[in-house]
Amino acid sequence: MDQTRATLFTPVLIGGCLIILISFAIRASFGVFQIPIAEEFGWLRADFSFAIAIQNLAWGIGQPLFAALAERFGDRKAVILGALVYALGLVLSAYAVTPGQHQWLEILVGFGIAGTGFGVILAVVGRAASDQHRSLSLGIATAAGSAGQVIGAPTAEALLRVMPWQSVFLVFAGLILLVLLALPMLRAPVPAARTEGPGMAAALARALRDPSFALIFVGFFSCGYQLGFITAHFPAFVTEVCGAIDPSGLLASIGVATPSALGAVSIALIGLANIAGTIYAGWLGNRHSRKYLLACIYLGRTLVAAAFILTPMTPATVILFSVAMGALWLATVPLTSGLIAQIYGLRYMGTLYGIVFFSHQLGSFLGVWLGGKFYDLYGSYTMVWWVGVGVGALSALVHLPVRETPIETRTAAA
Repeated sequence: MDQTRATLFTPVLIGGCLIILISFAIRASFGVFQIPIAEEFGWLRADFSFAIAIQNLAWGIGQPLFAALAERFGDRKAVILGALVYALGLVLSAYAVTPGQHQWLEILVGFGIAGTGFGVILAVVGRAASDQHRSLSLGIATAAGSAGQVIGAPTAEALLRVMPWQSVFLVFAGLILLVLLALPMLRAPVPAARTEGPGMAAALARALRDPSFALIFVGFFSCGYQLGFITAHFPAFVTEVCGAIDPSGLLASIGVATPSALGAVSIALIGLANIAGTIYAGWLGNRHSRKYLLACIYLGRTLVAAAFILTPMTPATVILFSVAMGALWLATVPLTSGLIAQIYGLRYMGTLYGIVFFSHQLGSFLGVWLGGKFYDLYGSYTMVWWVGVGVGALSALVHLPVRETPIETRTAAA
């Protein structure tokens, strides 16, 4: 590809952004359903939390599987399967009446997110992008997930005002099927790197033997823990703990009159701030060491979370936290996926990123589940926040020893 004339906004990037936007808009809205579903059935907070936790775990398990399917049979076939499974899980969940039913059905939803999310889409975007624009393209595609988050939670909150949560699930099932309209745009060129080099088994074995791969795997855990917990529990946390909103203030004047509405808006604010944060992280990834950028992001998250939990919650602190955390929210994704492509190449980037992403989803599972479990045990989320602070600090440290030199170069030198 001619690097001097490479185009940033290709049809692959645009189509990939549309798919991720819709997929993540739905995924980011599940925290809004915590209280309505628990109140309708009289469940403990941990019951629906565990369903969301299983969704995150299934997403993590499904990510490398869908990435491998995309690399073997084609990206578009993987997305079609993912969208169909996603819609099926949502439709069946609308008729679930027990915690066990919701928990089992979230496996389908999680696999559906895997087929329409980062693992498949970032791989095809990365292969289609030029070396000149790859990191920024990955940042833009990741930011589309944040854009989905901006609209997902408020949309769910608005729909819940006019229809039962079951109907909202059915509406979302129809929306996820709309991603199929973007499939003709996913026509990535097949670079030479995809037809040369070791096979998948050899490439996986080589990566799994590399200590840097293990460090990246461990480091991505805290990202999932923090994101999973906040997405699933922050709206309920704000609803129950935040101070009253001034009826004559700015928030009330724009329609945010209750802590419940502020909880949904906070998720949107996180996503809005992350659009800029993720694109900027992708831009920085073309110019600076990705491992040091990742260490800085994890350190920033740790400090922001610690400051928030040590400060009495008010509408102002919720907004400040949402903006600060949002700027760092998914900024790890283009840097982590770009680091994998940099070290291990593009051919099996999707599968290798999917394996690392499983660590992210293990963290999400624990963040969501522990959030509900500790809430039921202690009546607050404080303990879960401090665990997140600890694992964030760990992730900042483990990225420092990562070797960014391409593994092919290291092998040749050896």
